[in-house]
Amino acid sequence: MPPRYREIILNMSRFIDLLLVGIAFVGAYFIKKWFPVAPLAGLATAPNYYLVLLLALISCNYSFKLSGFYQPYGGAGLIRRALMIAKGLFFGIVFFIVALYILHIPGLSRGLVAIFTLLSLALLWLKALLVYRHEKRTGVVRSSENILIIGSRARAVDTITTLLKAPGRIYNVIGCLEIDDSPLDREVVPGVRVIGRMENYREILLNQVVDEVIFALPLKKIPNVADYIAAAEEIGVHVRIMPDWQIQTLMYRPAIANIAFDQTMGIPTLSLSATPLKTTQLFVKEIIDLLGAIFGLVFLAPLLLSIAVLIKLSSKGPVFFTQERSGLNGRRFKLYKFRTMVANAEELKAQLLAANEQEGPVFKIRKDPRVTGLGLFLRRTSMDELPQLLNVLKGEMSLVGPRPPIPEEVARYEPWQRRRLSMKPGLTCIWQVCGRNDVSFHKWMHMDLEYIDNWSLFLDAKLLVLTVRAVVMTSGH
Repeated sequence: MPPRYREIILNMSRFIDLLLVGIAFVGAYFIKKWFPVAPLAGLATAPNYYLVLLLALISCNYSFKLSGFYQPYGGAGLIRRALMIAKGLFFGIVFFIVALYILHIPGLSRGLVAIFTLLSLALLWLKALLVYRHEKRTGVVRSSENILIIGSRARAVDTITTLLKAPGRIYNVIGCLEIDDSPLDREVVPGVRVIGRMENYREILLNQVVDEVIFALPLKKIPNVADYIAAAEEIGVHVRIMPDWQIQTLMYRPAIANIAFDQTMGIPTLSLSATPLKTTQLFVKEIIDLLGAIFGLVFLAPLLLSIAVLIKLSSKGPVFFTQERSGLNGRRFKLYKFRTMVANAEELKAQLLAANEQEGPVFKIRKDPRVTGLGLFLRRTSMDELPQLLNVLKGEMSLVGPRPPIPEEVARYEPWQRRRLSMKPGLTCIWQVCGRNDVSFHKWMHMDLEYIDNWSLFLDAKLLVLTVRAVVMTSGH
């Protein structure tokens, strides 16, 4: 689908969502007015009514964008879409209540807010159900994956055309790689160009966000094809191979983690994935992440507020420390932590590089002079990590998963170490409960890959229990 039409559809979707939120608010107002339990003093006048309605629309619009509400669904089912809507609306209601408090709008009924929330949720879910049924009926499924196509001839053209022209489908084909000396930068189909040759393959995988590689030509035409497949497998990038090749080519590659036959747009493919193919369990993991983040933020709110006040009183600087980290397949995001160091810690880091006690690209010092007294306690108890529940709520992190590295460290990874980015990063993992700084960087990487290769819901539950025990013991062992 051309980008112009995609933007039109997204804008229409945004408008409809805000219209539904507005209808929900008006409906909640009249329900509360007709069946009052308490007077609506704050909404007694038209100016207040319009102001609160405007705040509700602005809050929800902002929260929907912040929570990735309008990101492509990636073939998500109805339950996952419902959870995405619930997450976006949760943020919206929080922003709405905060705005009312800041503007000192009096007398707003909690019952009205509750009715407004339930009506909004019901209307948005109804819209999602209608869209989902339409997609099922017409074969429309949206995807947010970045795809690299190997090949640029007829089969590649057919593959790309099928992906891009499907109604409502949003695939991001980042480009094609040529296998011969044909001219580069030529357009294969409108909007998709040849971005390099096979000698650029590894560089592109390491330096760009690539979720999936599709080999759209007979494998026998690619010299050393098993090495290219292994390179993608090594860093955790999903591989799809269009038919018309000899399967014996891969028979001597027993290291491939997960092999499955499936379909892409009705085209049969062989799927090679270095991450678990436990689709149902992964979906349950996402539900647990969302519910766990909401539960944690609500019930730990007094503790979080107390820590924030102590940080502000004990040292100069902001309460939170934000840092760009690398997430799933290299996606960048802002990680939140309570600040545990002096305000100019990053400036002092250059003076301490020679004292680094960790091998590899990671910088760690046991007795870091930049850490404040309160920060030392927060680190020992891991309470400095609690704000990352916001990252979990936003879908950038999971409760359990490999810890998110900074991009500078990722740039120095060996290819096999990149595979730890093939699962969503987490608040805790094996490394967190097995000694932390006592573990070498090399062993740390192997522990993360062991987690990925043996992942299960039971393993996540076990690591959460061990994390709680480690926090209580304040030892990290």
